Amino acid sequence: MMQDFGRENTYNTESLQAMDNAHYLHPFSDHKSLREKGARMIVRAEGVYLWDSDGNKILDGMAGLWCTNIGYGQISVAEVAYNQMLELPYYNSFFQCAHPPVVELAKEIASVAPSHMNQVFFTGSGSESNDTVLRMVRHYWSAKGKPEKFNIISRRNGYHGSTVAGASLGGMKPMHQQGGLPIPGIVHIDQPYWFGEGGDLSPEEFGIKAAQALESAILDLGEDKVAAFIAEPIQGAGGVVIPPETYWPEIKRILAKYDILLVVDEVICGFGRTGEWFGTDLYGLEPDLMPIAKGMTSGYMPMGGVIVSDRVSAVLEEKGGEFNHGYTYSGHPVAAAVALENLRIIKEKQLIEYVRDDIGPYLQKRWQSLASHPLVGEARGVGLVGALELVKDKASRTRFDSELGVGGICRDISVENGLVMRAVGDTMIISPPLVITRDEVEELIAKAELALDLTLEKIQTLL
Repeated sequence: MMQDFGRENTYNTESLQAMDNAHYLHPFSDHKSLREKGARMIVRAEGVYLWDSDGNKILDGMAGLWCTNIGYGQISVAEVAYNQMLELPYYNSFFQCAHPPVVELAKEIASVAPSHMNQVFFTGSGSESNDTVLRMVRHYWSAKGKPEKFNIISRRNGYHGSTVAGASLGGMKPMHQQGGLPIPGIVHIDQPYWFGEGGDLSPEEFGIKAAQALESAILDLGEDKVAAFIAEPIQGAGGVVIPPETYWPEIKRILAKYDILLVVDEVICGFGRTGEWFGTDLYGLEPDLMPIAKGMTSGYMPMGGVIVSDRVSAVLEEKGGEFNHGYTYSGHPVAAAVALENLRIIKEKQLIEYVRDDIGPYLQKRWQSLASHPLVGEARGVGLVGALELVKDKASRTRFDSELGVGGICRDISVENGLVMRAVGDTMIISPPLVITRDEVEELIAKAELALDLTLEKIQTLL
């Protein structure tokens, strides 16, 4: 891996790892194996690059966790946070209070949201946003005199956070196996994952079939018992599952027949990732609720929210009474100020247009060049998100034995050679910052191809 010698390294990696092992419980980690290996210590970042405590320079192909849309090192964001901390470092939105940054942010988000969505409930994260969705959906129907409309339909392998409600709404089996999840009142249907589950159907046929699972679930439960359907426009953490072109039109047709709410989870797709402000815009959807987070602040501060349609907000205001829900940090003034500056940068740099018209198409063209690699069964993507399916046999879409851990091998090799790619099983995924340049895309592709080559060499020794 290349090293950066332009900045003196003053970090003691072994000391940091010892402290980490002794005191820090990591999210989504096998702590026994992590402590045997030692965590990589990331110490600084700029643009699309990270540096670790040993001086290694790494291209961040995942924008942190799908979130650093404006890239690292935007000085104006730090200045805004500093100035807001001096003026009003914290106050809550309880007790009939508000403050300028949060009301200005709510107005700004409404200005870029679909025209029928004009109010925002703020949270601290995407997981909290989906907890709020569950509470708000059920409160909405109760306020309308229909508390029996309680069930929420979601998708297998979808991801909606890791809190109790968020993990229940999501459809990931490993999460459900811990903590007695999902909670009652949540039903999961098939995902629109043609490569993994489409069988002999064409993508178009499979898209319609996957969508029709929604209508089957509504009919099985009874329309009078179904409160909402929740889905990501593109399933992110589930492996960048991009639905066939027939999927969302069929979902829209089905939803038009029934009186249930549509929740479109925009935590990953929102704020430019797909080349539109929201994935909703890409697919022509009309949600009742949109959970948001990540790109709203580009990860510079933790913040989330739920954009609420006029249809829902009117009921909450006129019939809902007091909504007994909220968080200490709902609408935190520093986070709100940072989000405002982040949105200003997105607009000033025209990042939505850049992803839609320039760097998105360029990345997708170069990403498709990896489809010819012997390991790759499919290369797919939209905007600045992409996936590679690692397979044993391309023609039959046959996977490797899961015990080989091919995706994990590829991930580790990729990072060691200067590129963060994430592994979801044997699916490699990327989601780089929206500010990535064409030269940096070329670097990303070259490093991804090297990781594939080295992975192939290694697994040939294991078979």
